[in-house]
Amino acid sequence: MTTTPETHKFQAEVQQVLQLVIHSLYSHKEIFLRELISNASDACDKLRFAAIGNPALSQDDAELRIEISFDKEAHTLSIRDNGIGMSRDEVIENIGTIARSGTRRFLEQLSGDQRKDAQLIGQFGVGFYSAFIVADKITLTTRRAGDAADSGVRWESTGTGEYTLETLESVARGTTVVLHLKDEELEFLQPWRLRELISKYSDHIGFPIRMPKEIGHDETEANEGEEKLALEWDTVNHASALWTRPKSELKDEDYQAFYKHISHDFNDPLAWAHNRVEGNQSYTSLLFVPSKAPMDAMWSGREERKGLKLYIRRVFIMDASEQLLPAYLRFVSGVIDSDDLPLNVSREILQQNKLVAQIKSGASKRVLDLLEKISNDDKDKYQGFWNEFGNVLKEGVAEDFANKDKLAKLLRFASTSSEDKAQTVSLDDYIGRMKPGQEAIYYITADSWLAARNSPQLEALKARGVEVLLLVDRIDEWMIGYLNEYAGKKLKSVAKGDIEIDKLADAGDSEKRKEAEKAAEGLLGKLKTLLADKVRDVRVSHRLTESPSCLVLDEHDMAAHMQRLLKQAGHDVPSQQPILEINPGHPLVQRLETETNEARANDLGLLLLEQAQLAEGGQLDDPAAYVRRVNALLLEGLK
Repeated sequence: MTTTPETHKFQAEVQQVLQLVIHSLYSHKEIFLRELISNASDACDKLRFAAIGNPALSQDDAELRIEISFDKEAHTLSIRDNGIGMSRDEVIENIGTIARSGTRRFLEQLSGDQRKDAQLIGQFGVGFYSAFIVADKITLTTRRAGDAADSGVRWESTGTGEYTLETLESVARGTTVVLHLKDEELEFLQPWRLRELISKYSDHIGFPIRMPKEIGHDETEANEGEEKLALEWDTVNHASALWTRPKSELKDEDYQAFYKHISHDFNDPLAWAHNRVEGNQSYTSLLFVPSKAPMDAMWSGREERKGLKLYIRRVFIMDASEQLLPAYLRFVSGVIDSDDLPLNVSREILQQNKLVAQIKSGASKRVLDLLEKISNDDKDKYQGFWNEFGNVLKEGVAEDFANKDKLAKLLRFASTSSEDKAQTVSLDDYIGRMKPGQEAIYYITADSWLAARNSPQLEALKARGVEVLLLVDRIDEWMIGYLNEYAGKKLKSVAKGDIEIDKLADAGDSEKRKEAEKAAEGLLGKLKTLLADKVRDVRVSHRLTESPSCLVLDEHDMAAHMQRLLKQAGHDVPSQQPILEINPGHPLVQRLETETNEARANDLGLLLLEQAQLAEGGQLDDPAAYVRRVNALLLEGLK
């Protein structure tokens, strides 16, 4: 018996995804089979784990499997699993809506190029909808394990904005997806084609994927050219967990297919590490570094992270990224399969388990070793990784003290030796180019690459050929607070304290600076009086060679860039006055020194401060007054 079908409308965002899928020219449309088999595999995994605590769930049909069959006359392709199944509410949640915060972001990413847009589908957990590429109608029948026999559910849709739901009786446990294929997609009813795709995309699935066994042509039907299929089933895939197989048996294509299965990424991974640890603790790890960051913003979240799956003796336990990898490696996906953890492990036990801490330490080291190998062997390949995940990796400097040196070696920064932001250098590269007498690694933080590169605070160092790292990402100021030195060299901000330029200059330069300081004593006193409520001190600069002024801070003050970031985030930041440094050789400063008109002198003094504030990316308290002062100076020059 069935109930009367109820019609429901798709969530608005789902309708947009469906329209994209149905009308897109998909470059690899056969990917739908991989997505549906992957979903079936997940359902079998979930039932196997649930049956540990409740064996009755799988007693009626203990052999977990996936079955693929077809009906050439009806033009239908069926994918069935006897896994956990779904209740009515779960069907609505999982199929009728897309419970992903990244879905709206996905839609915002659409470029209008249908072929490229369609390839984003798998990155947003909407692989089920890829079936509409080849089907004009989908029928899904399911019953959750443990539910009553009369609680089956049928979901059906043509992908036109709505779907129907009805309750069924006598539905077997698990889920069956029937695709009503479009006339131009009948190639997917050919047994050889299906077997080829299963071998290509899903050979690594740890459950048997079965198809009806072909026994040849029956003599009575041979003239009609029809095949007779027995009611026997033939297992098409290896049906063993890929990570348990010897590495010598596996090809790159096997690893790449497995990565796409667990990550739902359409791109090949950048690299992977497959290891077996034996001894007091035994486990297998298979870790993948992706080549591209997912579009879904969820990947970058520090809570409810998914990507690394925990198995215990080949039984899937949970997505356990939080426990098995530190947050700064959340882009890594893969599998950890332990022989020693208890099958009834819970998140609470995981958090307190010493074995898990050892696995986490080992997995972290393997990922960092893998990245170091890439950085040594292929600089361009590592640069691509850094462009995608560098900001996340920087978090580890503050969070993973044990691996801080390894992480520091992996960091990359733009510098004054680079032609553009995309060209980065390592700290080892920097040290190899340090000037004689240079004792520190110099850096500057700013809101943008151009602001950092053109900062007046760099002028003296650039004039002497001293390289400066340009830190322009929001995380840099926070990260650099935990990276005080590297390879015995202190990291020093050019905007704080004394940069010891004398050690990099000729003896004559030092004498000239002392003479300039003495000659400017009167001007310094005038500026200190004028700007007493705005700056902590005024002094002659040895940072400047071209600009008239700049702002600097004491060694332990919070950087101006960090102050701005905190204020933007709504935090109260204690006010701290900067130090104004002036360049006595600049015409504007010399003009101020000789100016007899007090009002004009005051305007010139304020301009020195305001220009320095703007040059470092700050905001003026009174922009209109600044414009008036500049205009007055320009008009005077024109006269």
